[in-house]
Amino acid sequence: MPNTKSAAKRVRIEQKRRARNRAVKSSVKTYIGKAQRAIVAQPDEETTVAAVRQAISQLDRAATKGVLHPNNAARRKSRLMKRLNAATAEG
Repeated sequence: MPNTKSAAKRVRIEQKRRARNRAVKSSVKTYIGKAQRAIVAQPDEETTVAAVRQAISQLDRAATKGVLHPNNAARRKSRLMKRLNAATAEG
């Protein structure tokens, strides 16, 4: 329980940030999952590449907003591209 006005304000601000961060992280996870499922399924290369592009875009946006550390986003993008390239090389 905050004891001062400024502490109460910090609590309110952190609640807003937590909600925003949770929404952004959730959307990133959704797009990464879609991309990974597209890579595994591989019905059409265009849709797979489009799904990966969207996931990368979401990761970049999260890093820009400060929700994810830039290195974390870069690592996730690298792993996603590695999977895409490995799947493309196989099939």
